[in-house]
Amino acid sequence: MSDKKIRIGCASAFYGDSQLSARQLVEKGNIDYLVFDYLAEVTMGLLAKAKQRDERLGFAVDFVTVAMADVIEDCAKKGIKVVANAGGVNVPGCIAGLRKLCEAKGLSSKIAGVYGDDLADRRDELAGDLVELDSGATLPEKLASMNAYLGALPIAEALAAGADIVVTGRVVDSAVVIGPLMHEFGWALNDYDALAQAALAGHVLECGAQCTGGNFTDWHLVPDFSNMSYPIADVASDGSFTITIPPATGGLVTPGSVGEQILYEIGDPANYLLPDVACDFSNVQLEQVGENQLKVSGARGRAPGPAYKVCATWVDGYRLMGMAYIGGLRAADKARSSLNAWVERTRKVFDEKAWGDYRAVCIEVIGAEDTYGPHARSEQPREVMAKYGLHHNNRDALGFAAAEFAYLATSATPGMSGFGAGRVKPSPLIRVHSGLLDKNKVVVTIQLNDAVISEKTYPGESSQPAKGTRYKSMAADMGDCVTVSLEQLAYGRSGDKGNYANIGVIARKAEYLPYLSEQLSEQAVADYFAHTVKGKVTRFDLPGFNAFNFLMSEALGGGGSASLQVDSQGKALAQMLLSMEISLPRALLNRGWSRGDVSLHHTAL
Repeated sequence: MSDKKIRIGCASAFYGDSQLSARQLVEKGNIDYLVFDYLAEVTMGLLAKAKQRDERLGFAVDFVTVAMADVIEDCAKKGIKVVANAGGVNVPGCIAGLRKLCEAKGLSSKIAGVYGDDLADRRDELAGDLVELDSGATLPEKLASMNAYLGALPIAEALAAGADIVVTGRVVDSAVVIGPLMHEFGWALNDYDALAQAALAGHVLECGAQCTGGNFTDWHLVPDFSNMSYPIADVASDGSFTITIPPATGGLVTPGSVGEQILYEIGDPANYLLPDVACDFSNVQLEQVGENQLKVSGARGRAPGPAYKVCATWVDGYRLMGMAYIGGLRAADKARSSLNAWVERTRKVFDEKAWGDYRAVCIEVIGAEDTYGPHARSEQPREVMAKYGLHHNNRDALGFAAAEFAYLATSATPGMSGFGAGRVKPSPLIRVHSGLLDKNKVVVTIQLNDAVISEKTYPGESSQPAKGTRYKSMAADMGDCVTVSLEQLAYGRSGDKGNYANIGVIARKAEYLPYLSEQLSEQAVADYFAHTVKGKVTRFDLPGFNAFNFLMSEALGGGGSASLQVDSQGKALAQMLLSMEISLPRALLNRGWSRGDVSLHHTAL
C-alpha cells in the first residue's frame, strides 16, 4: 500500500455558507484540494428560474465572485486544485465566469466542467421512467427543474485531463471528494471498499463545519464559534482517513462531532447508495488519534447499481410564512386567538371572491413549545412568536391575507408587535419528485476550457442489498434505576430528505447500549413524535460506533419549501428526542458522566 496522503478541505455546506472558510483552508490547511458543496433540490429549482430570467445565470455566482475571487491566485501558487458543484444548471456559464476571473488576474488555470445532469428538456421523453419512488405518482406536467445525480468518475477524468478547477452540475454531494481521490490513487472501478471510504469522507466533509463542532450536541465544548474550523480529511490510499482542522481555529474534532455527521441525513446505513458505489457504514470505526484528529475506517462497498436518482422540482400553489411578537400574560393564548381570527376573517373574503379555501394552515406558537406537542413544558410564557404558514392555490388570495394581517395591530389581542419589518409576500410552494433512471439514458459531458473532450454514459453493475449489522440481544439490569434525559447518555443529530426525517443517536458509553436499545425502540420513538410524524419509524443499528439511526416518513409536513412548519427540515428533532427520559441503574450513571465528557468507547459487540 502506498504511503501517499491527500488532504481535502471543504469550504461550503450550502449555497450561502461562510465567505471566510476558503481563505482559512487555503492559508492554514496545507491542503491539496479545496472542495465546495452548494446544491440542494430546491436550490436547483431556484437556479433554473434564475437562468430563465437571464441565460448567463443559473450557477452559484458567489463561487466565482466571492470565494474564488478571494483565493484563486493562492490556489494557483500553492498547486491546490478546486472541485465544486457550483455549476448548477449552467456549467458552461460558470466556466466562462471563472475564465474571465483568471484572465483578470493573469492566470492560465485550466477549468473543466461536468454536466448532462439537467434533464428538464427531456421531461416528455422520460416521464414514463420517472414514477415517484415512494408514492408511485407520475411525473408532474410542469417542472421547475429535473436533474440526475451524477457520480464522481467524470470528475476524476476531468482532473486526469489536466484540470486545475472542476465545476459540475448536480452530482451527489460526496462526489466532489470521491472524484479527486479516484484520480489521485488510481483506484479501479471495482475497488468498492476504498470507494466506500471515499464516499464516507465526502459525506463527513460535505456539510462543512457540522463535523467540527457545528450543530454538535455538546456545543458548549466548542472553543470558539466566531473562529469556526472548516474540516480537512487526510486520506490514505486504502481510503481510510483522519478528520482534522486548520491550526489555531475554534472548532473541535471528536468521535461525537464526527459520528453525528456520519448519521446526518442518511437512511439505512448498510445501503447508502451512490452512482459509484453502494456503501455499508454499519461497522465504521472512530478512533481519536490526537487532539482534533479522528481516524475513520471500516466502511464497506459493493457495486452501485444501474440507475441514477433523478429529482424534479415543481410548483404546487403558493405559501405565505411569517410571524409576529406577542408579550404579556397569557401570551400563547393571545397569539392563537389573534392568528385564528385573521385566518377566519380572510376565509370569508376568499369565499366571497370564489378563491377557494386554504389548502393547509399551520399555526405554531414559538415559546409555548407547540412543536413539542404533548411534551411541552412551557404552557403560559410571557413572550412568544406567533408563527403562521398558509398554503393556497391562488397567489392573489395569499397576497390579500398578507395585507390584511396588519389589521391585528389594533383590532385583536394586546401586546402584538413586529409589523415594521414590512409585509411578507407569497412564494411558490415547491415540491420534489424523486425517481430512478437507467444510467445509459444520461450522456455526461466533460468540457475543458472551451472544448468538449468527452460525451458518454457511465453504466453501473447491480448488486444485492446488504442486510446490515444489528445489535445482539443485550440484557438490561433494571434494578435500582433512576430516570435521566437521553442527552446524559447520548449524542443526537437530525436532518431531512424531502418529507423524511432522520435522527441519529450515539451512546456516550458502550455500557449504556442495553438501556438505549430497549427503550429507544421504533415504537417508543414513533410514540414520542406521534404529534408530528404521520408515517413509519424504522430503526437501523450501527454497532461500529455504538449508534442508532431512526428514519421517519411523513415527518415534516411535506419537507423543505413544501412545508408550512417552522422546523421544515427537522433540524431540532434530535434535540427534542434528547429530552426523552431513559431509565438505567443508579450505579451505572454514577460511574462518570458529566456534561463535559465527550469520550466514546468502542467495546466490541
